[in-house]
Amino acid sequence: MLSLTIVVLVTVAAGFIVWANDKRHAKYGMGLPSGVATAVGALSWIIFMAAGFGYQPGLTWIPWVLPMVLGTVAAAGAAIYLGLTRAHYDTLRLTAALKL
Repeated sequence: MLSLTIVVLVTVAAGFIVWANDKRHAKYGMGLPSGVATAVGALSWIIFMAAGFGYQPGLTWIPWVLPMVLGTVAAAGAAIYLGLTRAHYDTLRLTAALKL
């Protein structure tokens, strides 16, 4: 259970780092990348442990490292996607409001 706690803490921190480094971070909430990273990291840890990858020689890194990487990648993907789409829709709404 300690490994899940470490995975959650690392993915939350990675989500905050992704948010802080995104130039469009004002378009979405501060907790969104952290939430996505935590959900993906915890879910992948559960899946890897249920699949039997935990605590076996040579495979111990899979439930430790891979969920952290997957969570960080998911947070970056969510930040990029939401930053671009929200900026696009905000521009469309601002243009429509200025035409009135």
